[in-house]
Amino acid sequence: MRNWMLALTAPLLLSACSSVSVHDYAERQPKLDPREFFDGKLCADGVVRDWKGEQIRQFNASIIATWDEQGVGTLDEIFQFDDGRETRIWTLTPMTNAEGQRAYRAKANDVPEPTVMNFAGNAIHMNYMLRYGESGDTIDLTMDDWMFKVADGVVVNETTMSKWGIDVGQVLLVMRKVDDGHECIEE
Repeated sequence: MRNWMLALTAPLLLSACSSVSVHDYAERQPKLDPREFFDGKLCADGVVRDWKGEQIRQFNASIIATWDEQGVGTLDEIFQFDDGRETRIWTLTPMTNAEGQRAYRAKANDVPEPTVMNFAGNAIHMNYMLRYGESGDTIDLTMDDWMFKVADGVVVNETTMSKWGIDVGQVLLVMRKVDDGHECIEE
């Protein structure tokens, strides 16, 4: 019985010890500064996969990113999924994180509690609760959100979705900076 319990808990204990920090990427290039990348118009294209890795949705998105004089950013996102349209508005407020590093306090209309957007090198990381669904019929999902700048004007985003600590899906997408006149979503 003891060996059986050890076999079940060992992967959980090992994964807890091996968590990756965004600061592990501090020397990676090209540098990803949220204020520089999320400025102007961006297009995103991606898929949503279930817990088995099967694609269950696909989408295109338009993101309009602006910053005010106090350094507060707004990301106005419109997602056109193959089964409908969704919107999200992020507000990014400059702050210093627990390690004394520059970061942003990030909140959105479907994120009930603000989170911290940490960034270093070519990476951004956020971990937050997303309230998904329509009013009265929602589910709270934990989102482990990683972004990596891979080229000038191009970021790859991978988000693992979980519920009660169990992975239930993944979002994979590519974001690219575009000219203001570029259409990201086909009407």
